[in-house]
Amino acid sequence: MARSARGMNGCGMATAALIVAAGRGARAGDGPPKQYREVGGAAIIARTLARFAAAPGVDRICVCIRPQDRALFDAALAGLSLSKPLSVVDGGAERALSVRLGLEALAADPQGPPARVLIHDAARPFVSTAVIESVIAALAEAEGACASIPIVDALRRSEGGLCGALIPREDVWRAQTPQGFRFDAILAAHRDHPDPAAPDDAEIARRAGLRVAIVESEADNFKITRPGDFARAERLIGQETGMETRLGTGFDVHRFGPGDHLMLCGVRVAHDHGFVAHSDGDVGLHALTDAVLGALALGDIGRWFPPSDPQWRGAASDRFLRHALDLAAQRGFTVVNLDVTLICERPKITPHAEAMRAAIAGIAGCDVARVSVKATTTEGLGFTGRAEGVAAQAAAALKGPAP
Repeated sequence: MARSARGMNGCGMATAALIVAAGRGARAGDGPPKQYREVGGAAIIARTLARFAAAPGVDRICVCIRPQDRALFDAALAGLSLSKPLSVVDGGAERALSVRLGLEALAADPQGPPARVLIHDAARPFVSTAVIESVIAALAEAEGACASIPIVDALRRSEGGLCGALIPREDVWRAQTPQGFRFDAILAAHRDHPDPAAPDDAEIARRAGLRVAIVESEADNFKITRPGDFARAERLIGQETGMETRLGTGFDVHRFGPGDHLMLCGVRVAHDHGFVAHSDGDVGLHALTDAVLGALALGDIGRWFPPSDPQWRGAASDRFLRHALDLAAQRGFTVVNLDVTLICERPKITPHAEAMRAAIAGIAGCDVARVSVKATTTEGLGFTGRAEGVAAQAAAALKGPAP
């Protein structure tokens, strides 16, 4: 990955993208800053950078990040190959300061500053090439251009929690990014009108007397802001890539027999009985295996590992789940989540639940946050209620290419 900020077209006519990524994203909920979280298997900031790297009108990219986030940034871009030069600068506590620092870094480029700059939020990963090119084209006639969406819904003021007066929506637009500018003009505006509270760069430009054109944008160019926005982003990625989520369920039962332990969800649990089974009898992993195979429409565990085959006698059940997940990977599917419920009067599952989650995550090669292990009883009813064995039911969600 290139770290130089040299413009591919030199300084005279080059266009730089300045990606602002130093924010904390507190409204996005718990977790790392939203720009470093994944949607569709890739970090949001990596998707944003890839959009600008793919845009023909962009020659170089500069990213403003929080200095403490450098490890997160490097991890987010690991394996990402960009076709445009990329530079990284430290951002500030406020967005306007981050932009100013990024502009100053571009101005100090040994190859000279760009002719134009596109300032964009890292948390808008769905900006299209068409929008980027429209903003650049508008700079031939105006000093600035702001990607915007026309307001189509009725607007009302809130008056004590009730509907207040209508606000006229004619000529009202919702500002987005990128906001493009002739470089010298926006740099001078930031230097002459520093305002950490400025809502965006278009406002700083206006205060400096610059003409900022409105360029119609697209609804998909939204800013990931709140927890629900991540689900919207996942849906968009699925639509763009032809991906879908497949669901499968599984169920398994084994009765008790002689022994001194049980294998449950990959964990050895001391008990006064063992399982009567051809393999190690791990009902949790068996149910999960069936759930994965079900999501892939590939039959059940008995089809792939028939109990009549002596090679599976006493086999560790993690082999079954690994094979099912290998079949998923061969078809381009990854784990969204795995959920298993163990049904028994004894042994007690709760003391082992976290170890079971970790074991399943290790088998699946996924984050433990994608694995759930629960337990319940049948209130003394049936064979589990009589403590004659253990049952398990499971669900698996996989994401992969649509047929």
